[in-house]
Amino acid sequence: MSGLALQNVVKEFGAFRAVNDVDLTVPHGTFVCMLGPSGCGKTTLLRMIAGLDLPSAGAIRLDGEDITRVPTHKRNLGMVFQSLALFPHLTVGENIAYPLRIRGAPKEDQKKRVDELLSMIHLPGYADRPVSKLSGGQRQRVAIARALAISPKLFLLDEPLSALDAKLREAMQVELRQLQQQLGITTIVVTHDQREAMTMADTVVVMSGGEIRQAASPIEIYRRPADSFVADFIGQTNLIEAEADIQNHVTVLGQSVPGLQLPPDATKATISIRPEDVHLTAPGPGALTGTVTFVRDLGGTIETFVDVAGRQIVAVSTPRARPEVSVGQEIGVALTPDVCVVLRK
Repeated sequence: MSGLALQNVVKEFGAFRAVNDVDLTVPHGTFVCMLGPSGCGKTTLLRMIAGLDLPSAGAIRLDGEDITRVPTHKRNLGMVFQSLALFPHLTVGENIAYPLRIRGAPKEDQKKRVDELLSMIHLPGYADRPVSKLSGGQRQRVAIARALAISPKLFLLDEPLSALDAKLREAMQVELRQLQQQLGITTIVVTHDQREAMTMADTVVVMSGGEIRQAASPIEIYRRPADSFVADFIGQTNLIEAEADIQNHVTVLGQSVPGLQLPPDATKATISIRPEDVHLTAPGPGALTGTVTFVRDLGGTIETFVDVAGRQIVAVSTPRARPEVSVGQEIGVALTPDVCVVLRK
C-alpha cells in the first residue's frame, strides 16, 4: 500500500496563506510528527488531511485514491483531538464502541473489538466504568482506542498529550509509539513539543510560515539541519557567524578555526554546533578564547555559558566530565570541524 501523498497543497483564508504549496509523502505504516511553532500551519494541514477543511489548491491521496474532496466520514480514518471529546454520559466500552455502533456493527462484534482494544491499551475490565472515574492518562488511552475501533487506514492526532503532566506525557509517548508499531498503522501527530517528536517519529516534518522547512528522520534533523531555523528549533544549538578570507581560512568570532571550511563560493555562513559537541579547554591555539559567565548544574548534565567576543556559547557535559571552571574564568572553546554544521546564509 502506498500511504499518504500531499501534492502542492495550499490553504488560504482570504488574503492569508496558511499552508503554502506543501508536498509530502508518508509511506504506509510510517509514524510522522508535524512539528513547528504556533501558527506555522501544521494543524491546518492535519485538518485538510482529515477532510475538516478543503484545500484551496492541490491534491491529497490515500493509498493512490484522490480523497481531496471526499467527506471526512468516508475517508476511513481515526482522529484524536486535543480535547479528547469523550462522551461523559457513556461508559468506557460504549465510548470505544460508538463508531462501530453508528456503522451498524453487530453487538457481538462491538464487544469483541472493545475487549481487544482495552487489552491493547492496558485497561482490561474497564468497559463498564464511567468515563468520569478515569484519570487523565486513562482517558487518553480510551480516546485512542475509540479512534482505532474501525481499523482506520490513517490515524491522526492533534496535540493529543498536551494536557498531561510531564511524567505521564513521556510515558504515553512511548505507549503510543509501541501501539503504532504493533498495529502498523500510518500515523500523523501534530505537536509543538520537539522532545515528543524526536521520541515517537520515523519522520519529523518541521514547519514554519506554512511551509515545510525539512522532513527527515529525527537524527538527521538533529545532526544535519537544513537551515538555521531547523537547527535552532530542534534541541539546543549554538548558531555562530563564520567568515572565510580569499585563502579560504575560516574565522569564527574573529578567531581562526583550523580545518573548518565554508562552501567554495561562500565567504560567510552560519555555523551550528550542539552544546554537547562544544569542548572546553585551556586557552591557546586551536580554540576560541572566552570568559565563563554562568554554570548551571541540572544533575544529569552541566551547562557552561561562555562569552566569546560578546557572543554566548553554551557547552554541555556530564557530571563525571565536568570541567573545573568558575564564573569569570578565562577558558578555551574548541569547535571540532567535523561536528560543525555549515549553514549557507
